[in-house]
Amino acid sequence: MRTEGFFYKKESCRVCGSNNIKEAMKLTPTPPGNNFLSEKDLGLTEETYPLDLYFCEDCHHIQLGHVVEPEFLFQNNYSYVSSTSGVFVEHLSDYADTICDRANLSEKSFVIDIGSNDGTCLNFFKKRNIKVLGVDPAEEVSKIANRNGINTLNEFFNKSLASKIKEQYGEADLITSHNACAHIDDLRGVIDGIDILMGQDSIFVMEVGYFLDVFQNKWFDTIYHEHVDFHTVAPLKKLFEPYGMEIFDVERISPQGGSIRVMVQRKKGKFLIEKNVEDLINLESLIGLDRLETLKLFEKEINSIKIKFKNLLTDLKTSGKSIAAYGAPTKATTLSYHFEIGVDDVNFIVDDNPLKQGLYSPGKHIPVLDSSSLYEMKPDILIILAWNFAEDIMRKHKKYGDEIGTFLIPMPIPKLVN
Repeated sequence: MRTEGFFYKKESCRVCGSNNIKEAMKLTPTPPGNNFLSEKDLGLTEETYPLDLYFCEDCHHIQLGHVVEPEFLFQNNYSYVSSTSGVFVEHLSDYADTICDRANLSEKSFVIDIGSNDGTCLNFFKKRNIKVLGVDPAEEVSKIANRNGINTLNEFFNKSLASKIKEQYGEADLITSHNACAHIDDLRGVIDGIDILMGQDSIFVMEVGYFLDVFQNKWFDTIYHEHVDFHTVAPLKKLFEPYGMEIFDVERISPQGGSIRVMVQRKKGKFLIEKNVEDLINLESLIGLDRLETLKLFEKEINSIKIKFKNLLTDLKTSGKSIAAYGAPTKATTLSYHFEIGVDDVNFIVDDNPLKQGLYSPGKHIPVLDSSSLYEMKPDILIILAWNFAEDIMRKHKKYGDEIGTFLIPMPIPKLVN
């Protein structure tokens, strides 16, 4: 497993191109958070890469300062599959219903999904007999989508690909993207492609994690190499303006630990600009997300949470408690490295994603098992690493909480829950 040389330093802002970007926060370097290992790979060296946040003094965009090559991140055993999360599947179903009504989509419409994963989202449009096309760079999940009847291109989305799509399929009525536009280093290249595919009445809808929620709830573990951008509304407004586009609505939504749904149209399009666009921009400024010193304070608060979590974990181990974890999301790698959690602390991780079962966590090499292991091995404590789905997980495994052990939620305040 050769990983050296797969990253580079970012010298300019992804949104405005300015070179006036400054380091705001340092986290512990990690290997790529989704690069799970098979048993035969355990003896090989894994490289770790810097995990530092930078702040643009000109447009106030927050971003990673170092980039791991996307070919290595997304075409090297990438194992996230949308359909394994019942909560997220329900969210995508509701989204499809909502946007079909709002955009007045019909059987004559054409929908493109950037970062379409296994086609879960597009399937809800296909059920309405709407023509769909997915674009995703991860080979295995693209194969899953195509096997399930969702026409999917196994490619990175960019201006060149957009031109080919337009030539073959025409303009899109809706271009959508769910948690993909935070993963793309050449963000303006993506908007170049969207510009090609949008007609006068088309709309682009992107859902991305909202850094305001990350900041307020101390969810630092959403910072990992796949997320090169940490979005707020003010910089995004500036991103679209040179393309003759405008944000006409922004909704705060719950998946992925606090996100925003950003809706974009051509300037002077058919939708009125909603008041909440400017309201969120004003809120971001009030909280201080347009100032470097605010992010410096965020780093201190995270390190304080680390101390509390480590103390609680030490107390549990000292008292003889056996400990396991639930969920092997990418963010678990950030948390395990920065909070110094290893195989000596956690015996195993259970995860519902079959692509991760039987593998070992990046760097820390904690075995990942299916959820039946929870009831066979009966750990006293279960750390919910997929904290943004904690309520759903605790409901699903109520039997564990009633009869076996105690849940431990690490963020934003470490706490035991029965």
